[in-house]
Formats: sequence, structure tokens, C-alpha cells
Amino acid sequence: MNYKSIIAWIVAFVLMIGLAIYQRLTGPTHPKRGSIEISGTTIKYFLPRSFGGPGDADVVLEIPDKSISGEIKFKRYKSYDDWSTNKMQRDGNKLIAYLPHLPPAGKVMYEIFLEKNGEKKMLTNEPVILRFKGSVPDFFLYPHIIFMFLAMVFSVRAAISGLFKWENTYKLSLYTLILFAIGGFILGPIVQYYAFGALWTGWPFAGGEFNLLKFGDLTDNKTLAGILAWVIAVIKMKKNPNSKYMALIAALVLIAVYLIPHSLLGSEIDFRELENVQ
Repeated sequence: MNYKSIIAWIVAFVLMIGLAIYQRLTGPTHPKRGSIEISGTTIKYFLPRSFGGPGDADVVLEIPDKSISGEIKFKRYKSYDDWSTNKMQRDGNKLIAYLPHLPPAGKVMYEIFLEKNGEKKMLTNEPVILRFKGSVPDFFLYPHIIFMFLAMVFSVRAAISGLFKWENTYKLSLYTLILFAIGGFILGPIVQYYAFGALWTGWPFAGGEFNLLKFGDLTDNKTLAGILAWVIAVIKMKKNPNSKYMALIAALVLIAVYLIPHSLLGSEIDFRELENVQ
């Protein structure tokens, strides 16, 4: 392996780390962070926007000042429900509240109010939305994550080879396609099945039904766009070895896919539709 190849691998790995951090810090299921000040006391918060497994979702605030009390208001997201209000319970230095469990893909919106010395403040500027999901076995979840980001490493590496028209471009592109197919098309649907009870909810099986006019889950559609880009690139290079530029195009498509926040426009239950059916 010459120094050019080593540098190319380092660039690919660094970009993958950057995208991994970006995915971790963005998206509608990443915890809501921030801070407010109430009666001279600064409160930092870390509010969940995703909850997996059985039981109610716990919302915990680290507040040592025992003169501060709190209450939580909540209702199902996309429903005709009225707001419910519960007092937060103190457990040592923590204020704790629980959001009633919903089926996978069900969402609840909630607001937290803190009070001290007669001053009452809402913790966030707008309600926080939390999505429930089923528990995903680590046996499937971690390999899914590993394969998806390995695919990005090989994707960038193939793009660099294609840019400089190196001989190994086709082989790297094929490896990228295989890694992405395993991570996104095999393990991805399995993870989604455990989390939300459906293998594929993107185009053309939006909502679990074949419908060419509905696009459905954006996460699944991102996977579809990425896999199609690399299938086209590999086929093109197989037919014409001089088409190494296709690796660069496919890699740019995959980067665009990874730049879309994870779980954006993901699976959700519209409780209004269920109530209308009943």
C-alpha cells in the first residue's frame, strides 16, 4: 500500500467519523439539550425524544436545589387528546416524570414547567416530541451500524480512486455496494421490524402496501437512493472500466443521504386517523 492509498483511507475514515458525529447530534430523536435560569439557578436539561422497550418513558432532570418543583404536561402527538398534567416526583437530586407507554411509532408531545419562589418557567420554547419504539437486539443493531459506516468509508475511498482513475476503483465500488446492501437492505429492515413492526415502509411499499404514488418513510427511501446509486455505478464500471467517475457520483449521493438527519420523517402513528376509523 503506497502513501497515496494510505492518505486516501485516512481521508475516508475521517469523513466517516464526521458523518457519524453529525448523525449522532442531529435528527428528531436526538435528546433535546439546553439550559434555563429560574430565580438565579441555572438548570441544564437533557430531554429524551426516543424510548425503546416496554414500560413508560422516564424523563429525568438533575436538579439538586430542592426548592425547585416541576410538573409535566403531555398528550399523544397527532391526536385529539386534551393535555394531561402530572407533578414531577423528587428522588434525591432528581425530578422524575413518566410518559405513558405507546405502541411502536406512537409519539407523545410534552412540556415541563419548573417553579421556584413563585416564579414558574417552561423548560423549552416548544413541546418536545418523543417517539416510542420496540427493543432492538444488539445482535442486529450494532452490525447494522457498523456495516452502514463501513460502507461510507469504502464509498469515499472508491470516490477518491475514481477521481484519480486508479485501477482499484471497481473493486472498491463493489465492496461498497456489498457493505451497504448488508447494512441497509438486510440488517436495516430487521432493525426496523423490531423497532416499529415493519420491514419496509418506504417507496413503493409506503405504509406496508404497494403504492407507487406514496413515498412513505424517508429513512427507507434514503437507503433505496443510496443502493440504486451504487448499483448503477458498479454496472456502469463493469461494462466500461473507464467509467470510474461513476464512483464519485455514487459517493456524493451516499454522502447526501447521510447528511439527511437520521429518522427524519420516520414511522409514526396518526392517532386522529385511528379515531376517525373507530
